[in-house]
Amino acid sequence: MTQGDIRPVMRIEALSFTTSWPPSAFASELSDNKLAHYFIGRVGDPRTGDVVAYGGIWVILEDSHITTIAVHPDFRGKRYGEELLVHLLHEAIERGASWITLEARESNVIAQNLYKKYGFTIVSTRRAYYSDNGENAVVMWAGHLRGDLYRNRLASLSRELDAAIERDR
Repeated sequence: MTQGDIRPVMRIEALSFTTSWPPSAFASELSDNKLAHYFIGRVGDPRTGDVVAYGGIWVILEDSHITTIAVHPDFRGKRYGEELLVHLLHEAIERGASWITLEARESNVIAQNLYKKYGFTIVSTRRAYYSDNGENAVVMWAGHLRGDLYRNRLASLSRELDAAIERDR
């Protein structure tokens, strides 16, 4: 993600969340936060195609945190979110992370099931975490990212994802 991607990211943000990050938050993450790494997904040409998804992580030594993932509503269910998750996992591993965490809305079972597929487990609940409606967040962790078992799992799931994308698109 670059500063030039913030406008289309904000459109997806507004369509995806009842309380959005302001554009300045993304700008600051991109220019000031050396621990932050943000990515976009495009349809069509990888350089000029429409932005349909985005996601970000922070990597702090051996720990990483998925800060956000969102997909434009017109492109949900087409594996763009899963592609971004896989990219974020690889990025975390390449940057030396052994653990990764995230928060998900307690009601967002679809996202939780995707995260579970990639080895995340629910470790706790943050009561009234979301300010828009007071909904709880589940805290999910995946560990041993650099171990052979997780790397093999991720490689296998990545191959399955690539085959499914090839079939579907």
